[in-house]
Amino acid sequence: MYARSVVFRSISIGFFLTALVTAPALAGQQAPAPGHEQHQQPAPPQEDHTRHAGHGPGTAALFSPRDASGTAWLPEATPMYGLHQQLGAWQLMWHGNGFVQFLYEGGERGSTQAGSINWVMGMARREVRGGRLGFRGMLSMESWTIPGCGYPDLLATGEVCDGEAIHDRQHPHDLVMELVAEYDRPLSSSLRWQFYGGPAGEPALGPVAFPHRLSAMPNPLAPTSHHWLDATHITFGVVTGAVYGSTWKAEASAFNGREPDEHRADLDLAALDSVAGRLSFTPTPSLALQVSAGRLEEAEGGPAGEPRTSVDRVTASATYHRALRAESLWATTVAWGRNEEESGASHAFLLESTLTLEERDVWFGRIDVGGKPAHDLDIHGTDEVFTVAKLQAGYTRYLQARSGLRPGFGASISASIVPPALSAAYGHRVNLGIGLFVTMRPAAHR
Repeated sequence: MYARSVVFRSISIGFFLTALVTAPALAGQQAPAPGHEQHQQPAPPQEDHTRHAGHGPGTAALFSPRDASGTAWLPEATPMYGLHQQLGAWQLMWHGNGFVQFLYEGGERGSTQAGSINWVMGMARREVRGGRLGFRGMLSMESWTIPGCGYPDLLATGEVCDGEAIHDRQHPHDLVMELVAEYDRPLSSSLRWQFYGGPAGEPALGPVAFPHRLSAMPNPLAPTSHHWLDATHITFGVVTGAVYGSTWKAEASAFNGREPDEHRADLDLAALDSVAGRLSFTPTPSLALQVSAGRLEEAEGGPAGEPRTSVDRVTASATYHRALRAESLWATTVAWGRNEEESGASHAFLLESTLTLEERDVWFGRIDVGGKPAHDLDIHGTDEVFTVAKLQAGYTRYLQARSGLRPGFGASISASIVPPALSAAYGHRVNLGIGLFVTMRPAAHR
């Protein structure tokens, strides 16, 4: 059902890359001339409430460096990767990340696949009645550029495809990843409120989603802890309200907690019967902390027509960005998540880090450790929760920016580690994986 011809996948990959390349031209973007790329390595910000709120002169004024996926926050000392343009009263921003990759995962459950992991995002904001009105849309072509039920990623679990739970693969993103409106305005000189909602978006649950984290940006693979931390970054139906000051934010969401189905081109709308809340704190420009919890009603689809499973999720995370020198940054995220289902509870831990030197040489690494229930791993005859781990390291070399976009190429290696009880199912206790890829993303800007 998901088999795609090589020709069709190639056309889809080309369509995505063409859209990313032509976005600035379509928006009237004035890109820097070759050899004059603009990079941002922001200085520690002053405590200016209007700056935190996203107000002030200039195209970037309505886009704060800490704005990330949904309503989540990154540290204020975050380079902004995007293409900006002014269109009348509206300020526009384009963002995205695309890979064309070859992946190999070893062992009995491993496989080899070529495809494209990709997404592109557009945002528009303007001032209205003393506040800020915005619209956001995010798309992915992965339903056409990732064949089958997902790309090889040993120990990754989550969602259902062809009547079975997806395991040892990462499912593709839906065509529509985000489609929301947002409004933000002051309550007082030091306090603001925010509304965010639409048919596709992200509730106030978990850390910044991995496609938007600088600690994960050069890495094409999703974390195996994804469904314990930030899997709700694609939710079909969400409303969020928040109040915040210069260094803190409190927010609550009502949303549709059901995971997307295997038909990636539609909107899986349903009742907003799930709830979540999150507290965020940025004590310094380099550090962002969050704790969150949510009740996801009928979140996980049952394989072979079994009833859906509800999940109680709790997460905590810390993201740290440190400027080393001009155009060089160290970005690290530490996160923990807990899922409690009717069958029991399981935990996941993530540590990922990226070292960028002169916006050119990027080393990245990730450690995932967590408990995976037997049914998630398609292990039968037991209800045990198995502790598994995945270690990954890689390098990306970015080339000179052209028209505001920076191409690159890279490679990664991974080791998936399972307990002795799973060594027969996986072939070995330690199974190696390799990834080769070319990539393109917007350059950092001023």
